[in-house]
Amino acid sequence: MAQKVAKAGIKREKGYLYYLDKQGDISMAKMARGGSKGGKPKKVTKLGVKREKGYLYFIDKQGDVSKAKMKRGGK
Repeated sequence: MAQKVAKAGIKREKGYLYYLDKQGDISMAKMARGGSKGGKPKKVTKLGVKREKGYLYFIDKQGDVSKAKMKRGGK
């Protein structure tokens, strides 16, 4: 289903959102909760992952970058 793209092995902190930014690096930002606003993003690891069209990129449970084919269409 999902394929590993790059190994990073990052350890997640509670209350932060981890994502793959436009440069292909892993960034983290403080999540907005209740009345408090979120924080500015901070780079965690520089990877330079090149994205392919039609795939969803995410940080998996092991802290690595994975990709999964997006389902498009409908009925």
